[in-house]
Amino acid sequence: MPQLQHEARALLEQGKVDYILGFEPGTLKFSTTPLITKNKEDCARLVVNPFIANNLSVYLPKLKGRLGIVVKGCDSRSVVSLIQDNKVARDRVVIIGVPCAGIIDLDKIEQLVSRERDEIDDIVRQGDRVAITLGNGKKEFPLVSVLADNCLACETPIPKECDILLDPTDTLVTDPSAGQQRIQEVESKSVEERWAFWEKQFERCIRCYACRSVCPVCFCERCFAEETEPQWVSPAPHWQDNMSFQIIRSLHVAGRCTDCGNCERACPVNIPLRSLSKKMVDLVDELFDYKAGTDKSALPLMASYEADEAEGVFR
Repeated sequence: MPQLQHEARALLEQGKVDYILGFEPGTLKFSTTPLITKNKEDCARLVVNPFIANNLSVYLPKLKGRLGIVVKGCDSRSVVSLIQDNKVARDRVVIIGVPCAGIIDLDKIEQLVSRERDEIDDIVRQGDRVAITLGNGKKEFPLVSVLADNCLACETPIPKECDILLDPTDTLVTDPSAGQQRIQEVESKSVEERWAFWEKQFERCIRCYACRSVCPVCFCERCFAEETEPQWVSPAPHWQDNMSFQIIRSLHVAGRCTDCGNCERACPVNIPLRSLSKKMVDLVDELFDYKAGTDKSALPLMASYEADEAEGVFR
């Protein structure tokens, strides 16, 4: 944390950036909130901890001037994807990379200890375990039991595209099978069972568009969901239109999604949206041998086409 505060302050003092975009402690327990500042004194509020869940690259197309941004591995890939789509100029951003040891999923913590987060006194990572302090004592659990699913399956915990790389404090403890468990549960169902599963899930959708708002690669100024001529989906939250919205959105972010998990994390009714988005990530990798946000000089997936690709895709 002191290293981050020092680097961010130096960038502002030296005039290399106009703004710093990072994380500061949130108002809720075990939370952080985005900090956007041009005041060097505010850099003392910057933090790096297991609760920096937001993908801050979502703000880049909306902010003007030169920006210093704090990113995890998946976030840095989102920045690269925005550069590929000409939404962000590489020379306009100074990327401060945070070697990510994984984000703690507070919902998993609550289930493990059968307590609301406000009833928990402290959550501390200790190597490959996590210690949870309650009023009546302390409980320890394997770290893999509390990390976010997308972190368990993470392939890039260390940002590959960055100008400043902070020293790691912990290494990521992964368990890819655990990270894929919920997705595999859906895939194991028959077609009819999967249809019934998603019908039930999207009946709960209130069409708040939180998933769209937190997604860094949902950057269209006008979303197809707001179009009226033609009207692709009804604005009313019927399950059929909710499903259509998510399917079309998944196609729109194909080759751009970096599995940051923010869509699912933001959903107020806990729809397992990562089961859709990660499946699309895997299909893009399988069909096109393409991983989003790994090469800023490469053309975006849907902007590049080889004649022989059709044989493998259309079958």
